Amino acid sequence: MIDLLVAGGGPAGLGTAIHAALTGMEAVVIEPRATPVDKACGEGIMPGGVRALNALGVDVAGGYPLRGIRYVDGRRHAEAPFHAASGLGMRRTDLHAALSWRAAELGVKILTGKVGEVRQSDDSVTAAGLRARWLVAADGLHSPIRHALGLARPDPRPRRYGLRRHYRVRPWTDFVEVHWPGDGPGSVPGSHAGEVYITPVGAELVGVAVLSTERRGFDAHLAAFPELVPLLDGPPASAVRGAGPLRQRVARRTAGRVLLVGDAAGYVDALTGEGIALALASAQAAVRCLKAGRPQAYEGEWRRLSRRHRLLTEGLLRVSGSAAGARLIVPAAARMPSVFSAAVRALQ
Repeated sequence: MIDLLVAGGGPAGLGTAIHAALTGMEAVVIEPRATPVDKACGEGIMPGGVRALNALGVDVAGGYPLRGIRYVDGRRHAEAPFHAASGLGMRRTDLHAALSWRAAELGVKILTGKVGEVRQSDDSVTAAGLRARWLVAADGLHSPIRHALGLARPDPRPRRYGLRRHYRVRPWTDFVEVHWPGDGPGSVPGSHAGEVYITPVGAELVGVAVLSTERRGFDAHLAAFPELVPLLDGPPASAVRGAGPLRQRVARRTAGRVLLVGDAAGYVDALTGEGIALALASAQAAVRCLKAGRPQAYEGEWRRLSRRHRLLTEGLLRVSGSAAGARLIVPAAARMPSVFSAAVRALQ
């Protein structure tokens, strides 16, 4: 019987397996997709995520250093440099390859397949033909294991979706730029276009992600931000990828010998860019609880480590949930730079 079976080989799953291996546990990862795995995400890693990757021994030397966060609305901007360390813009495929290499270096087995049915007993979990002491479900935003265990909860609030594409252009900034709807030239009065996230991920490559409640094509979203059109004058370097709905409510994160980690554990929104940092933090907490034989402690650990992120993200979503509120965000950040900087520091 192995110590830990991990369902899902994305950053959360691989991070869990690496943490387990570093503590002497035998870990096996089940992942249906071929390496490297891509995903529609902003690809900006906050300083806390960079520190967590370095602590795991993951090589992220190929990323693009990021100096902070900048909010833009076509006429105004507000920026908050990171306090003590750089963030990182990194293609999701490069990050996944680096995590996979580190996991393999530590002896983690990564098997191609689907987990399927999960069966539990008093002392073990059986899934994918394997028996383990514990199972971590890191199987993503729409986690099949979470649904099978009856832990998913409906959410009546408006659904947000994400789209991402890359452009082969030289980055014009070393900040993550968040473009909000404004009242500049070309803007549409009363429209609620969502936000566009610009992340440099290479010397000649930028990622462009859109988050919105409106379901429409990528180019139609970009048309609402005319200031970006001349900046993205290079050819698209990737196909459009989508994800959503983003918000996922979860009753709890433990069910017997199964723990939920990463996006599977519940998700508010990608707005503050903390996905990798939170995934790795929850992976470490899960392994720590399992190593101590106290899986029930993980729920409290997860709530504690995610509390600040959840509160700040929920607050910003409430403000930006209407066209009028979204148009106030950049002017407010520009008028109160110390408050904006403090919020960014809180998420580092």
